[in-house]
Amino acid sequence: MLLKLRSDMKAAMKAKDTNRLNVLKALLAETANASKTSSPIKSDIQLLSLMRKRAAASRSAAEEFSAANRDDLRDKEVAQVAVLEEYASCVDTVGEGEITRITAEVIGRMRTEGLDVNIGTVLKALVGPGGELDGKPVEKGEVAKIVRASL
Repeated sequence: MLLKLRSDMKAAMKAKDTNRLNVLKALLAETANASKTSSPIKSDIQLLSLMRKRAAASRSAAEEFSAANRDDLRDKEVAQVAVLEEYASCVDTVGEGEITRITAEVIGRMRTEGLDVNIGTVLKALVGPGGELDGKPVEKGEVAKIVRASL
C-alpha cells in the first residue's frame, strides 16, 4: 500500500492535483514519523487505521468550518475525506459478516466450555496470539464493536 501511495503521489505531482498531493504527503509524513517511534506502521491495517483517523479529523474540521460559514475550507476538508476514503477502500480486510460468524462461533464455544464470556476474554480469543483472527487483516476496533453487539 505504501508503494501505491508513493507512486500515486508522483502521479499527483505530474497532474498538479494539489488536494490529492497534500493528502498523500501528509499520510507519508505521518508514516515516516511513526517509523521513528516504538510502534511503526508496518501493515496495511495500521495504515488503514491512520487513514480513518485522518478522515475523522477532516470530517470534524469540515463540520466546524461549516458552522463558522467557511464553505471554502469545508469543501477542502470534504475533498480530503473523499481521497482518504478512496485509499481506505483499497485495503482488503475480513468482511463484517465473516467477523460476526467467527465471533458467534467463539462465544458459543466459550459458553459450552464454561468459560467466562465478557468482552475482554472474547477479544483475547479472537485477536490475541493464536486467536481465530490473529494474523488476519482485521481492524480491532471493528471486531470490538461486533463483540459488544454479540454480547
